[in-house]
Amino acid sequence: MPTDREREYYRMGYEDGVNSDIFGSKGPSRNVKTLKQLSKAKPKRKLSDWQKFIKANSNKKKFKFANGKLKLKSMGIAYRKTAAYKRNKKK
Repeated sequence: MPTDREREYYRMGYEDGVNSDIFGSKGPSRNVKTLKQLSKAKPKRKLSDWQKFIKANSNKKKFKFANGKLKLKSMGIAYRKTAAYKRNKKK
C-alpha cells in the first residue's frame, strides 16, 4: 500500500506527463498518434524467397492437409524446383 508521500509523487508525475509537450496542452485524449509519430518507424525487412513462396502458395489445396495445416515437406520440395531457389543456391 503506497504511503501518502508516494501517492503525492505519483500524482505529481502524472500531472507532469499530462502537461508535457508530448500530448500538448489539452492532455492525452487530444491525439493518440503523437507517441507513434515521435518514435521512428522501422522499415520493414524484405521477405525471403521461401517466405514469398509460402505466402503465395499457402492457400492452394495441394499444400494443405484436411485439418487446414500446411504440408511443409511437399512445399519444400516444390520450392526447391523453383528458379528462386536455384538462383540463391549458386551463391
